[in-house]
Amino acid sequence: MTQQFKDYFSGASRDYSLYRPHYPSELFTYLASLSKHHETAWDCATGTGQTAQKLSALYQTVVATDASQTQLAQAEHQLAHRDNIIFEKMCAEKTNITSGSIDLVTVSQALHWFDLERFSVEVNRVLKPGGVLAVWAYDLMSITPAIDDVVSYLYHTVLDGYWPVERKMIENGYREINFPLQEIESPVFEMTQRWNLTQLLGYLHTWSSIRKQLSTTGGDLVEAELNKISALWGDAEKPQTITWPLVLRTWSME
Repeated sequence: MTQQFKDYFSGASRDYSLYRPHYPSELFTYLASLSKHHETAWDCATGTGQTAQKLSALYQTVVATDASQTQLAQAEHQLAHRDNIIFEKMCAEKTNITSGSIDLVTVSQALHWFDLERFSVEVNRVLKPGGVLAVWAYDLMSITPAIDDVVSYLYHTVLDGYWPVERKMIENGYREINFPLQEIESPVFEMTQRWNLTQLLGYLHTWSSIRKQLSTTGGDLVEAELNKISALWGDAEKPQTITWPLVLRTWSME
């Protein structure tokens, strides 16, 4: 059964670009070490192009695809200086990528939106022998115990019912996902940012659940929790360290 593309992010593509955490460079160095060749990488569901940008320093060509034209436009605008990135509007499950041409396929914070059976077929079609599939995601961040408690309450209680059901796959650490490839045991990575309060609140407002709650109820309950976070933060201009553990799974084509 064909799964319809669910676009939760085009309406916030600029904020998504400004306020999303950055994946560590060590992650991409590791992924490049797994693939036998470094000719072409496919960044599937590229969003605003963060992963494609990192890959462009490690692979001769990066094919960056997304089903959202708005997200692609944002990525192309930001990465116009990267002449080895090819941007294409395509769904994950059906592309015009040449069979057996890809050394590395990456999916960052997006696999849970895919029709996994059809995507698996497409990955098997485009990967070279020895090619690698890498998927990763992140869940709740950690700041301080007090702020973490408020964020957890906001996420699990105030926003309960506003999250798309697909997000459960992230909460489960992608544990139930498997591909007919050889799995590689990967190290643990985390993202770390030094953000001030404005940056944190900007990030929280990129959550699709918060945008949905604000549009349907006016968001008084959300704002109450954000005010608690602001009070606990203290000096709004003072940066604090925020960390997100990454869930990473990798496979290779034998």
